[in-house]
Amino acid sequence: MRLDLSPEHAALRDALREFSQSVVKPAAGSVDREHRWPVEAIEGARALDLMGILVPEEYGGAGLDHLAFTICIEELAAACASTAVIVDVHNSVASEPIVLFGSEEQKRAWLPRLASGEVLGAFALTEPSSGSDAASLKTTAKRFGQEFVLSGTKVFITNAGQAGLYVVFARTGADDRAAGISAFLVPADAQGLKVGQLFKKMGLNGSPTAELVLEEVKVPAAALLNAEGKGFTVAMRALDSGRIGISGQALGIAEAAFSEALAYTREREQFGQPVAAFQGVGFMLADMATRIAAARQMAYHAASLCSAGKPFTLEASMAKLFSTDTAMDVAIDAVQLAGGYGYMNDYPFERHFRDAKALQIYEGSNQVQRVVIARELLS
Repeated sequence: MRLDLSPEHAALRDALREFSQSVVKPAAGSVDREHRWPVEAIEGARALDLMGILVPEEYGGAGLDHLAFTICIEELAAACASTAVIVDVHNSVASEPIVLFGSEEQKRAWLPRLASGEVLGAFALTEPSSGSDAASLKTTAKRFGQEFVLSGTKVFITNAGQAGLYVVFARTGADDRAAGISAFLVPADAQGLKVGQLFKKMGLNGSPTAELVLEEVKVPAAALLNAEGKGFTVAMRALDSGRIGISGQALGIAEAAFSEALAYTREREQFGQPVAAFQGVGFMLADMATRIAAARQMAYHAASLCSAGKPFTLEASMAKLFSTDTAMDVAIDAVQLAGGYGYMNDYPFERHFRDAKALQIYEGSNQVQRVVIARELLS
């Protein structure tokens, strides 16, 4: 695949870069230090229709493809990784499942509000005892006539407390694995639903991550997303395309860390010459740039396959694995190249390092990505 963007995608990238660098980036440092919601960035994203990139126009969204979505997340992450993950989760694993599996009634009820940013979305799959083994989840949904009653606890939920809608996965059938799982659309104001512990993290501090507690939460049968017992299908499809978004996050963080390291080593002088002039430093910069270019190729390729309706599970996992490892490696090298200043929180290097680590863990750890890749190769 060539990386020559269409005029439309190139124009979108340029507009997103202008917004990200002028509005999002100036607040990124304080968002991280103060662990605060990036209100300036999210309000701007709403105004630019970035909250409904993947929502069809008939439901109030932008109706763009997954390459446009990846570019959006990449540009946001290059400015503020916390903002990127908020917008990513809202679009990919909260809104897109409704686009793909929702009834017409569900689409009409939720998609316009999600696309406008009036309602923020969240994805509630992980539990205290079921992370990588998502099929072993314990949250239950018992049916009583035309209602389901949900009980259980979810953990590591991005956007918890800010979201107005949660895509919740619970066990409805006797099967204790994937076949017994269903998906539900649960509004944040549902009685019995509450946000539990707000986790303290090493990075992505502007993006809240918390427990979600469901204590006999009643929802109508119409809240069931897809057919009963088909929730695991919803979750796996959401995570497949969600990994493309994570790849975009990785590209943005890596590019930011590299650009700042390049600028620093050009300006910083030692032994009478710029640090960048030393061959060892030049080789590090060359490796960083090469890995970013390769990661972008993989991410954009997976996004293009998804947009074309072609199989993309393998390519999405490969892109997620390689790009997130690249982001971590590039962030580490950027800290090293900045020396003592790279370790100081007055500079952005250590923030990129902290933000990058989470990408190797969520949306399926990189160990799980290797399982997925091997399974796809052998199937």
